[in-house]
Amino acid sequence: MSTFDSLFFSLFRHYKNKKHKKANQLATVYISILQCCILLLLGMFFAGFSSQMNMNTMSQDKAWVLFIIATIFIFFKNWVQYAGRKRQVLNAKMLNKKSQNHSIFLLWLLPVACILLSVILWQAV
Repeated sequence: MSTFDSLFFSLFRHYKNKKHKKANQLATVYISILQCCILLLLGMFFAGFSSQMNMNTMSQDKAWVLFIIATIFIFFKNWVQYAGRKRQVLNAKMLNKKSQNHSIFLLWLLPVACILLSVILWQAV
């Protein structure tokens, strides 16, 4: 089980009692946004690194198009992964394990921190 699966089920369990019908959708959107933010942060890091090394590998417009395509792929992948039978299998595995309790505040702070770091790196580029 990956780290993203663990974070998904932490958020899913938190919202399952409060918003029963929207818990799966909310957790899926959260994981997708978190993965996209991490992808953005890595992209900004490599863009800054390549500009410092004076490498012209890809234009900025092509990089944004590639990011949008990767974002669409991430949302689709997570929708397929966490909407069907795999989620039920992972949920059964999580019931047998003692899982970590993550703070909901820190879970929502992760994407915000990634976006802030990406903006800082974008300013440096």
